Amino acid sequence: MLHYRTYFTQQSLPWVTFIHGAGGSSSIWFKQIKEYRKHFNVLVIDLRGHGQSERGRWRKGDTFKDIAKEVIDVLDAENIKHSHFIGISLGTIVVQTITSEYTQYVRSQTLCGAIIQLDIRTKFLLWVGRTTKRFIPYMLLYKLFAWIIMPNRDHEESRLAFVNSAKKMCQKEFIKWFSLTRMINPYLAKLQLDHKGVPTFFVMGQEDYLFRAPVEELVKRDPSLSYVTIRKSGHVCNIDQPQEFNDRTIEYIKQQEQIFSVTG
Repeated sequence: MLHYRTYFTQQSLPWVTFIHGAGGSSSIWFKQIKEYRKHFNVLVIDLRGHGQSERGRWRKGDTFKDIAKEVIDVLDAENIKHSHFIGISLGTIVVQTITSEYTQYVRSQTLCGAIIQLDIRTKFLLWVGRTTKRFIPYMLLYKLFAWIIMPNRDHEESRLAFVNSAKKMCQKEFIKWFSLTRMINPYLAKLQLDHKGVPTFFVMGQEDYLFRAPVEELVKRDPSLSYVTIRKSGHVCNIDQPQEFNDRTIEYIKQQEQIFSVTG
C-alpha cells in the first residue's frame, strides 16, 4: 500500500485528500496542512515511487487508472467513504481519474496548476524527455523541466521543493512516470468531457504560462466550473502564495459542504 499520513481532528468534519505531482511528495503540502487541520480531517499520500512509498510497483501497461486505484485503496483502508480531493500539476490527472472511475468517493475536486491539455511547447518538452530519458540522468532532466515550468525568480522555492523531493526517486521510477505522458492528450480530452457532476475548482497561478490558457478556455465553455487565478504565483501556486491558496480553497470546500448539507 502507498505511504500516507492522516491528520484526524473529529468525526463530524469532512476529509480532504491531497495528491502531489510527478517528482514531488506529500511534503509539498507543508504550507497547507496546519491551516487545513483547523477545518477538516486531512489525508496526504505519497504516490508510487515517490516520498516513502514503495518503488518497483509498476507492471506492464499500467495507467493513471492503476495509480488512482492505489489512492482509493488508502481511503478504503482508513474507512473514508468520501473526500474532497486537491491535486497539483500531474496529480490533477490522478484526481480527475479518481473522479471519472470512483465518482462516489469524490465530494469535490480542486485542481491546482491543472494539466488538461498540452500545447506544442509541452509536447516538445515531453518528447525530448522521452527521447533522452534512458541515457541522461533523470535529475538533470527534472531540473531542466522545473526551470522551464517555473522560470521566474519568485518561483525558486517551488523549484527547490520539487527538485529536493525528486532526489528521492530513482531513474527507473522517473522513466515509468514519464512513460505515462505518451498519448496523454486524448486521455486528457476524454476527462474534460464529463466531470460526473462533481464540483470542480481550478486554481491557477497567474504566471503559470504553460498550463493556464487551456484551463481558462475550458472554464469559459462550461459555466459549472469554478476558477480563480492566484496573483504573483506560478505553476505551484500552493507554495508561491500559500495564504491566498489556503483561503480560496478552504472557502470553496466549505461552500460545497454547505450545499451538501442542504441537498443531502
